[in-house]
Amino acid sequence: MSAVWTSRAGVVIPDLVPEQLRRAWVTRGLCPGKDIHRSFTEHVDAHPDRQAVIDDAGPVTYAELDRAVSATAAGLRAAGLGPRDVIGIRMVNSRHAVAAELAVAAVGAVSMPFPAGRGSRDALSLLHRARATGLLIDQQADDLPTRTLPHLQATIAPEQLATRAAARPAPVAAPGDPARILVSSGSETEPKMVAYSHDAFLGGRATYVRALHEDDTPMRNLVLVPLSSSFGSCGIPVTVAALGGTLIVQRRFDPDAALRAIDEHEPTHVFGVPTMLSRLAERHRTGRPRGLRALVSSGAPMPPAVEQRIRARFRTPVIRVYGSTDGVNCHNAIDGRPDPAVATITVTDEAGRPLPPGTSGEIRARGPMTPMSYVADPELNTRYRTADGWVRTGDQGVIDESGVLHVTGRSGQIVLRGGRTISPAEVETYLSGHPALAEVTCIGIPDHDLGERLCACIVPHPGHPSPGLAELTEYLRTRHDLEPVKLPERVIVLPTLPLGPTGKVCRTTLTRLATTPAASGKMFRTGSGVCGCLAGTGRCCGS
Repeated sequence: MSAVWTSRAGVVIPDLVPEQLRRAWVTRGLCPGKDIHRSFTEHVDAHPDRQAVIDDAGPVTYAELDRAVSATAAGLRAAGLGPRDVIGIRMVNSRHAVAAELAVAAVGAVSMPFPAGRGSRDALSLLHRARATGLLIDQQADDLPTRTLPHLQATIAPEQLATRAAARPAPVAAPGDPARILVSSGSETEPKMVAYSHDAFLGGRATYVRALHEDDTPMRNLVLVPLSSSFGSCGIPVTVAALGGTLIVQRRFDPDAALRAIDEHEPTHVFGVPTMLSRLAERHRTGRPRGLRALVSSGAPMPPAVEQRIRARFRTPVIRVYGSTDGVNCHNAIDGRPDPAVATITVTDEAGRPLPPGTSGEIRARGPMTPMSYVADPELNTRYRTADGWVRTGDQGVIDESGVLHVTGRSGQIVLRGGRTISPAEVETYLSGHPALAEVTCIGIPDHDLGERLCACIVPHPGHPSPGLAELTEYLRTRHDLEPVKLPERVIVLPTLPLGPTGKVCRTTLTRLATTPAASGKMFRTGSGVCGCLAGTGRCCGS
């Protein structure tokens, strides 16, 4: 049997890992059996004068952060928020965002951070599906149109509470309760929500970050990505609450400011997506910065040539992380061998049977960091979780004779633009409503700077003029309120979409067309003579 947690507003979050496995991980010391707020306050009591957070306004000690957390927690309780509430957090990287998430844990509620720049459509969808009863925002933030959210009862700016005096809250959350809902759009048309327990953060995820460090000295982690992201969760619940280190953040990524922060604050580790680290390397004068031990890359594949250039410029190891919001982490700090203290990783056939070394199959993961379940989406739980607690990643991989994991293919039709995940299916859905379009498919095309960009492949209705890129992006912005990162950056116009043997659109052919030299401009037109699969046969030529 596994535990089931139900929010005050009625959202049911089951733990799909068998309870005996959770207990065994605690018994073996792989999970601490405590909640995030208690872990944080233990560090406050042990080293109150240590720097907890350094943001654009300067450093904050653990004692100062503790007072801000207690004040924010008092504000949440005064608003009627507490145990079994889900509270959204829409804030930029700052000390106030750190205090907000720790305060949510302090009152026994569940935090659901999501990027401050996300469009209102996604934000409202998340808050509605999670039945959030509270929302924490930046003091100067534009209000979301939250009138349509029936469960939301309070919107609070933690910055307004930070200086008030308040008693430290008593522990109220259980280690196995959900602590944070990670948000990722993945390959679905709506953002996915994945619930992690206190133990999963303080155990498996903290172990993964701790393994990046070579000794017991405090980590000083410069996290360039949003703290609200899955990769960014190595910041608040891990660097601060679990490890008692120093978290260094910027309100928004700026490579020159990040390099100044590296020089001034001497982080031991810098966390960023490949594009961020590449842009740092372009501006960094060659040499290893003082105190820096490693650059940690995740969120998108890093081409070997880019890794070599970054390593050469910083003269520092580059640690690549294979991971996902759904519950898997493995990095090359320990030779690419999965660490069972984080998650046991296996490669299986379609029936879930383990495959011998060297055989390609689906990557599955289970261990101390495994999340409880998807939130408000039973279909995803059925598709990606097994009865015995394994996470089905859908990715393809091989474990070689030495135990090293090699990822050979990523699941789903997604586009990774500078570390941000874009669902082509979502953009296709909205573009299909454009009156001039008969057919549309969106694909990712390679980009040397951002990794990928989104390209819309369109077929106009007969007799309709082909809409240009500006018209399509304006349509998506004004009619569907899509955030800028999801907007197509290239358009190709076709007489028909190529189909493969199964009748599905052949994305391989579309990618080939979109990346030809003739398609280097913003608009590319092709006739039926360019490729046989576009000659009206309805089938892919395979050329």
